[in-house]
Amino acid sequence: MTEPEHSRRSPAEPHNDAGGPLAGILVIDLSRALAGPHAAMMLGDQGARVIKVEAPGHGDDTRGWGPPFVQPAEGERESTYFLSCNRNKESITLDLKDPAGAAVLTRLVRQADVLVENFRTGVLDRLGFSMAQLRELNPRLVILSITGFGHDGPEGGRPGYDQIAQGEGGLMSLTGSSSDDPTKVGVPIADLLAGMYGAYGVLAALHERQRTGRGQVVRTSLLAGMVGVHAFQGTRYTVAGEVPGVAGRHHPSICPYGLFSAADGMVQIAVGSDRLWQAFAAAFGVDRPEWARNADRVADREAVIAAIDDAFSHYSRERLMAILAELGTPAGQVRSLDEVYEWEQTRSQGLLIEVEHPSLGTVALPGPPVRYDSGGLGSHRPPPTLGQHTEEILAWLDTIDPPAAR
Repeated sequence: MTEPEHSRRSPAEPHNDAGGPLAGILVIDLSRALAGPHAAMMLGDQGARVIKVEAPGHGDDTRGWGPPFVQPAEGERESTYFLSCNRNKESITLDLKDPAGAAVLTRLVRQADVLVENFRTGVLDRLGFSMAQLRELNPRLVILSITGFGHDGPEGGRPGYDQIAQGEGGLMSLTGSSSDDPTKVGVPIADLLAGMYGAYGVLAALHERQRTGRGQVVRTSLLAGMVGVHAFQGTRYTVAGEVPGVAGRHHPSICPYGLFSAADGMVQIAVGSDRLWQAFAAAFGVDRPEWARNADRVADREAVIAAIDDAFSHYSRERLMAILAELGTPAGQVRSLDEVYEWEQTRSQGLLIEVEHPSLGTVALPGPPVRYDSGGLGSHRPPPTLGQHTEEILAWLDTIDPPAAR
């Protein structure tokens, strides 16, 4: 499908020589911390040109989040947090409260396909870049706006922080060892999911723009990300009227499915059907008639778990994994992150990449989680140093929007 003639930009549109399915798309990233930067990075991973706009002097808040920091021989320290969510971007520093900085952003907006922002409600308006003003500057612009709890409603505009959203969105009530120990996920999952849903919404809006020639505002929030992944736990309440509690180490609706103790560590199994159970139970001596059906095993969960833990206690993890593989029982270990990144399977999937950072040299980063048969993005940009590309971006703007033409 081609875009209508009236919607096409000038041939001077920026491009990414490394290719990728979003090559030719220009993203202006006004966001900071994690949700917005993660969304913009996802677009950059697919080949979009992403220009990150940062405040002079300190830049994105995450540049100061640590330790750990990496201290190069020369120059300022780099935060590993910032490095995690800003690959495949360029950085320009602009003071948006200064007319000169606002003028540069105006020029960027006129050229852009996408703008990502996660300011508190009203901040962009006060800077002179309300949604209406942005769309007037560029009717084709797709705007991704990420908030904590939504931009409207009785608590619209409330500031959003990941762990608070995990609690308010119900995830912590499902996570932990008991109802007295609500536990957050070990990564900022509310931020990450909001970013993922935001990037997904941007792609849908870009596709619609091919038909209409006009952009639109895409909105999501940390709260929306949390509710969006309730899955079967959500319908347990909305349909069945049950309020789920903590899931702990075991699945609430499938048994056995969870974490069990071997002689020298922990092993996870997922016996997802009665057919799998029959072979598994016979091999480990837990084949009782009253446990033949999954619903019966769930009802007698504690006894099933105890019997399996007792059976597994006679085996090492290595031997247990071999037996489970022979049986066709889905199983796995609990790996530490060093084991994950050293695992050949991780590396084979392109989930560890090396980039040349301007001050740190060669660094390894977690890689994009999506691959394409066509090859996708040919190479990756390292996370930028603060303002690294300011002069380059200004020079590029002058080639497509020369001062004499303004």
